[in-house]
Amino acid sequence: MQKTDTVKEFDGWLSRYLHTSEVCHCEMTFSIYLPAQAEMQPVPVLYWLSGLTCTDDNFRIKAGAQRYAAEHGIALVMPDTSPRGDNVPDVPDRYNLGKGAGFYIDAIQPPWNKNYKMYSYITKELPQLIEKNFPVTARKSISGHSMGGHGALTCALKNPEMYQSVSAFSPVCHPTECTWGKEVFQKYLGNDKSEWAEYDTCHLIEKCTHMIPILIDQGTNDEFLDDQLMTQKLQYLCEKNKYPLDLRMRTGYDHSYHFISTFIGDHIRYHSNILKSTD
Repeated sequence: MQKTDTVKEFDGWLSRYLHTSEVCHCEMTFSIYLPAQAEMQPVPVLYWLSGLTCTDDNFRIKAGAQRYAAEHGIALVMPDTSPRGDNVPDVPDRYNLGKGAGFYIDAIQPPWNKNYKMYSYITKELPQLIEKNFPVTARKSISGHSMGGHGALTCALKNPEMYQSVSAFSPVCHPTECTWGKEVFQKYLGNDKSEWAEYDTCHLIEKCTHMIPILIDQGTNDEFLDDQLMTQKLQYLCEKNKYPLDLRMRTGYDHSYHFISTFIGDHIRYHSNILKSTD
């Protein structure tokens, strides 16, 4: 790993690293915030997955999360949203395909299948790297926004033994049925929709046997709510399958980081309470 920058915040340190990824076959970037408590003993970790067109910069600059992570004594890990580099496939005129749009899945169709392995990167390679090199415990939770909310939910539902808790802001809940998801899944995964269903929260809810409670904040003025996010479909399926969902519809809020920064303290408190529980 190569540290590319570091800055002190709230008595802890926010740093960015560059490393060679074995699963994505390129150099990957992530940021990590270590609170002051990590200087005395290992701390639990909250992974944050950002949305379409974002990098690790969006959350670490706009959300104000480090203040709450310092207060509760948990680390924040903020990966990039896709592989990067001159040799990584891309469609420059498409915001929802290629760089910045990894969708946290493992692509199986060429030319994407060599580099676009974000699911394995998030659930396997990155946690191993973090736990080996930083003063953190193996207890971890996951959260995210929009495309990253989709990623957080699917990673947790597919690996409920790995994460202590999961939350999301404005997640893409049903990507196999919305434009953002259908266009990308066909390119990354091919025409077999059973492959698509493995990365769709609504489909995963229907077959879950090990339930990990879900917290979601969703703005009522979100311009993507009805046609892209499909939160109501997830709510219906959770009720039907008796899956524990805490859905908070926030009146007047949109899809932006103004919304995230308003409620990120609630989410970090929620995760911290679970991460530090002895149950």
